[in-house]
Amino acid sequence: MSALETEPGVSGALDTLHRVFGYDSFRGEQHEIVEHVISGGDALVLMPTGGGKSLCYQIPALVREGVGVVVSPLIALMQDQVDALRNVGVRAGFLNSTQDYAERNQVEADFVSGELDLLYLAPERLAVESTVRLLDRGKISLFAIDEAHCVAQWGHDFRPDYLMLSALHERWPDVPRIALTATATKATHAEIASRLNLDGARHFVASFDRPNIQYRIVGKNEPKRQLLELLTTEHKGDAGIIYCLSRNSVEKTAEFLVANGIPAVPYHAGLDKNVRARNQSRFLREDGLIVVATIAFGMGIDKPDVRFVAHLDLPKSVEGYYQETGRAGRDGHPSTAWLAYGLQDVVQQRKMIDTSEGDDAHRRRLGAHLNAMLALCETVECRRVQILGYFGQQGTPCGNCDTCLAPPEKWDGTIPAQKLLSTVVRLQNERRQKFGAGQIIDILLGKSTPKVTQHGHETLKVFGIGADLRDTEWRGVVRQLLAQGLLAVEGDYGSLVLTEGSAEVLGGKREVMLRREPERAAKAARTSRRAAPVDMPAELAPVFERLRAWRASAAKEQGVPAYVIFHDATLRQIATMRPKNLSDLGTVSGVGENKLAKYGRDILDTLEAE
Repeated sequence: MSALETEPGVSGALDTLHRVFGYDSFRGEQHEIVEHVISGGDALVLMPTGGGKSLCYQIPALVREGVGVVVSPLIALMQDQVDALRNVGVRAGFLNSTQDYAERNQVEADFVSGELDLLYLAPERLAVESTVRLLDRGKISLFAIDEAHCVAQWGHDFRPDYLMLSALHERWPDVPRIALTATATKATHAEIASRLNLDGARHFVASFDRPNIQYRIVGKNEPKRQLLELLTTEHKGDAGIIYCLSRNSVEKTAEFLVANGIPAVPYHAGLDKNVRARNQSRFLREDGLIVVATIAFGMGIDKPDVRFVAHLDLPKSVEGYYQETGRAGRDGHPSTAWLAYGLQDVVQQRKMIDTSEGDDAHRRRLGAHLNAMLALCETVECRRVQILGYFGQQGTPCGNCDTCLAPPEKWDGTIPAQKLLSTVVRLQNERRQKFGAGQIIDILLGKSTPKVTQHGHETLKVFGIGADLRDTEWRGVVRQLLAQGLLAVEGDYGSLVLTEGSAEVLGGKREVMLRREPERAAKAARTSRRAAPVDMPAELAPVFERLRAWRASAAKEQGVPAYVIFHDATLRQIATMRPKNLSDLGTVSGVGENKLAKYGRDILDTLEAE
């Protein structure tokens, strides 16, 4: 047993939690999970980002005899994860493709000799016979399978190498396994259990609610301008993540922000790996930096003070959206999840599904994911209730999302829907033509554009019958008909075509209720955005800033992110308590024995400096 280990049991777990990590008690179901794994049981844990999943395997690995083996897809973050553990005195190491022979050899020797508490591996390493033989030579306390949703074959983060992990139990039947993820519907949950042979494990499902995140979805109207307004009015100087669908959009958005005086870096799979690594490192280590990325970025990011996550394109699924927005506000402080969503998003996503690889069943699954995402965008109910419902959990209206703060109106859009569908019918039947939304809306508005004149569309009976609605309103009608499956997209040019449900609307057999965006929605969300809680008197702010400056210096010297030294919450408590000695400092949450010995004197000196 290492110096950090204690006798098995809950008392040993609590003692380890306090001495190593500096916390006095577990949160939520953590203590039950830890107790279960320490006693040798398998566990499947679904817990939201920021809920404390890591402690659920780190504590048992320290209490049980042997080395905890953590399987993680996050090669780019393993160094930071290991640095954070070493900083609290845990003997941690990793094996991945970034190491040279000497580094790997040292880690392997430490594992075999029992000089490690935790060993991180990428899943593909387990396909290498030498890795399996290495594990056979050591004593394994547990297997932790992090980001377990990666095993779901039709999920948003599927990793083929995860499918091999079912073999862990066959080769090491006496070693307990704990699989963890922040994102899983009931179907994904069942798939994880099945593919990892965890049907007989104890399942722990925490609430997916993240009450500190304000969900807001706005109609696209010059999205870069809308984004700039969000950043300059609400998140000036804040760290955040902006997601775009394409690499080109990532590059252009990052350039746009920099041109407007906002520090931002791009991140996508097409960049040189050294550039990606440098940009990720800067994001983790610098205050107030924004990363613009495709979904290739973000999994496993532990940065606690990400104040916003913005989407400039429609996510493909609610699971993906929840996973990405969950990277905001890990510290529990108010944060924003902002999405700009428009007609072209729906058209583009529908086309991507129609042309995707795979069979019809696969395309139906993709369509179901998109329909759920569209339902979230178009709901007139609480966004949070809708998200929790998607994951099979119940919620009450949060009073903090955009639809709670400025409830949108429902209106009877049956007649506008009939006008629009009639236009599609007349073009198809009378002219044998198919057009996209722009041309159809111009016909409805009676606009004699060159394209309308060229095709003689001003002679259609439907020309000008939609003058009672504005262009933006018609685009909303098209978007919502697509979302409800009453219109479809066809071909490379996004032509609108009818569906089976269209006939019911045209025949007056189906009512079409639509969502009208209130003009005051964005303003209401901005003005009522909850202010960060006041954790200390204003006169102590200079003390807090001195502590932050010391932390920044220490982090730079060690080459680690600042939060690896201490979280802001710990520094606030230190500034408020003003401990006079090491004994008092040791009572602060987040100050374990190793950090007290390592940083205690520097902190006390910083507090005494005026």
